[in-house]
Amino acid sequence: MDIPLWAWLAVLAVIVVMLVIDLVAHREAHEIGLREAAGWSVFWVLSGLAFGVIIWSLFGAEFGQQYFAGFVIEKSLAVDNVFVWAIIFASFGVPARYQHRVLFLGVLGALVFRGIFIALGAVLLESFAWVLYVFAALLVVTGIQMLRHRNDHGDPTKSRVLRVFRRFVPMTDAFHGQKLVTRVGGALVATPLLAVLVLIEVTDIVFAVDSIPAIFAVTSEPFLVFTANAFAILGLRAMYFLLADLVHRFVYLKIGLAAILIWVGAKMALHDVWKVPTTLSLGVIVGILAVTVVASLIATRGQGRRSLDTSAAPMFREATAEELAGSGRAERR
Repeated sequence: MDIPLWAWLAVLAVIVVMLVIDLVAHREAHEIGLREAAGWSVFWVLSGLAFGVIIWSLFGAEFGQQYFAGFVIEKSLAVDNVFVWAIIFASFGVPARYQHRVLFLGVLGALVFRGIFIALGAVLLESFAWVLYVFAALLVVTGIQMLRHRNDHGDPTKSRVLRVFRRFVPMTDAFHGQKLVTRVGGALVATPLLAVLVLIEVTDIVFAVDSIPAIFAVTSEPFLVFTANAFAILGLRAMYFLLADLVHRFVYLKIGLAAILIWVGAKMALHDVWKVPTTLSLGVIVGILAVTVVASLIATRGQGRRSLDTSAAPMFREATAEELAGSGRAERR
């Protein structure tokens, strides 16, 4: 698959334009409602599917199917990422109207980090064929671990990342609107929103360790790997606001994601013995995802939307009017 430089630049330009549109549409802090989230989710999914149709039309069915397989893998793994975000936001008590700003910056960082990981992965696979088997083993082991610990969510307020952050970065215990940093007593300090952003970025890096090898299992074309990742990630914010209150209903999702990771890992490991047709691989992935989602919704039928419950009170609070006024005066000096 020979992709000219102008095509790469065109795709990057489209991604930048889409990010700008999203930023402008949500420039004011407000709570994203279900209708708005559903509308944006449909827009991002259709954008990803439309790009796949373009790939299919220009480069043929094989590359088109590889793109769609990668897109489905990244989108399905992203659902697990969304649920982790929900736990982080609930644990830290992040007001709903500030969450979009954090997610926008988190997705922006995710695009950069994943671009780096994809470039490194492509170089490794091109230079060292045996790395393919390392990726395969990583996927199988990760899938087994996900299956074994599918009910373990952890407590983000006790994470090592947060402890290190608070140790080295002065931080206030109150949210100051959408600000990541503010002034308290004349000193520049981080707000809890910056700490949450750091946690989300680190979480996405951890998830990338699984998702990047997984997509390399269905295509070795860097262009397809990057674009499938990009279009899957661009819709994560809208997906979060659509699904965050439905975490409790996807009871079998972890099992399905674990099965997908084990499947693509086994497919990658058997590459030299049996090259699994892309059509079959895509069908298995879609089938596993469909079965687990439908089974989850049937098992939890009758349950409505509800916010995620946490065992402890939120770690941070919103700044008072006096605190906001004081920080504003300090920043104007």
